[in-house]
Formats: sequence, C-alpha cells, structure tokens
Amino acid sequence: MKIYKTQSEVEKDIKNGVLAIGDDVTFECSISIDASINANNINACDINAYDINAHNIDAFNIKACNIKANNIDACDINANNIDACDISYYAFCFSYNSIKCSSIKARRENHSEPICLDGKLEIKEQEYYLEAIKILEEKGYKIVKK
Repeated sequence: MKIYKTQSEVEKDIKNGVLAIGDDVTFECSISIDASINANNINACDINAYDINAHNIDAFNIKACNIKANNIDACDINANNIDACDISYYAFCFSYNSIKCSSIKARRENHSEPICLDGKLEIKEQEYYLEAIKILEEKGYKIVKK
C-alpha cells in the first residue's frame, strides 16, 4: 500500500503526465495534480475531501459515495450522487440519489438508460457558460438567448 503524505510525494510519482497506481493508495494530504490517473478499479468505503476537481476520470469501475468531476469516462458507474459536466458510460450508470450533468450518453448500442433510484437525472447548463453571461451582464451587455 502506498501512502502519500505531501503534494511533493505525489508529484515524484508522476511520469510522463501519468500517476500510475498499481496498488492500494491512501492520500493523507490535499492534492492538486495535472496528470492522468490510471486505475482499473476504484473501490472506496469513505472518501472525505473538501474539493475534488478532475477533468477526466478514465476507469473500469467506480464505486464511491459522491463523485464531483468535469468529465467522467468509465465502463460502469455506481454512486450515491454524481455531479459532472459530461458523462460517457459503457453499458450501465446508476445513482442511489441523483445525477446532475451537462450531457450523458452510452458508448454502445446495447445499454441501460441512466437510473436514479431516489432522485432524478438533471441535465444542467454549462457552469462556465452561465458565469460568462453573468460577467457580461455585470459589464452592461444585453444577452439575447435564442
């Protein structure tokens, strides 16, 4: 098992833009990395974090309580809550509570539609788009939506 206690320990293991995790790993510090993370299975009982910001998650199976990311690219997704920009899944995507995203699509013809057991699937506008509109309006520009 690999235990990272500092940001610099994490950075030392990034090779050619990839943090390759071949064994169990524990992060005992806040991290911010500009790298891909390669993993076959992500299994977590408890993830305690203040902010998780990821541009792309590419994994075979993700099992977690809450996932917050920009883009999720996975085979199967099983979570309590999912809050993402774009979700691309292989065959099956479900959430015990809700899924919030800008887009969601399956990559194969034979697939199950996303399922939210106790919540709902909500397709949201891009947050950066809404922020840009707000800034322009504050500067006096009139925004016309078509």
